[in-house]
Amino acid sequence: MAEGTYVKLSKEQDSSENIIPGELHQPVDVHQITAPRCELCGQTLPESYHPPATEDWTTGLLGCTEDLDSCWSGLFCPCMLFGRNVEKLNEDISYTSACIGHAICVEGGIVLATLTAAFHGYIEPGTVALLAEGLFCTWWMCSVYTGMPRQTLQRKYHLKDSPCDPSMVHLCFHWCALCQEYREMKSRLLEDATTRTTVIHPPPIQEMNASEEQYIKSSSSEGVDQHTDLELQPV
Repeated sequence: MAEGTYVKLSKEQDSSENIIPGELHQPVDVHQITAPRCELCGQTLPESYHPPATEDWTTGLLGCTEDLDSCWSGLFCPCMLFGRNVEKLNEDISYTSACIGHAICVEGGIVLATLTAAFHGYIEPGTVALLAEGLFCTWWMCSVYTGMPRQTLQRKYHLKDSPCDPSMVHLCFHWCALCQEYREMKSRLLEDATTRTTVIHPPPIQEMNASEEQYIKSSSSEGVDQHTDLELQPV
């Protein structure tokens, strides 16, 4: 919050009757004050600037068994795990919508590929080739879609590409990537929750009753009387 930047009164609000309570205390976002600055030179950084990704992931891509909850969820119902990850990263996207989108794209493609392999002898070879190409293109598009939350996670915590681009990770290791992202967010949230905060309590309000006020007045008047009894004597 910027200090010393408040809303100015317009000409129509010169009278105190037209001022909304609290309007004078509304802060104004000044880009020159709130913008991030370079730690070395102190210059203002542009809005498109992103810090370099230098942080390592807390767990490896193939460490699915480190968290059994996410491991079983990602193996048997990856759409639910994907919905959890997206909901934690983006509050605008609900868990249900992300889960349904994953089920249509990924699980739907898996079902279609299974049916194509099951009825391989009943379908013409040319049709099978077209279906295979379509499934491959769909899987590639799904990897781009499922890699967007991973990219958001990397930007939020400045994580490196492990082992490569988020889309390629989901293209080759989709289930392992979902589990790794869940473990990463879980560990980061635990670190934020355990961070100690200093709580400062203001001093209690001190009030004086009538007896204390009379005592102070009487003591002050006695002190004045003692000073007035002094007389100057020649030396």
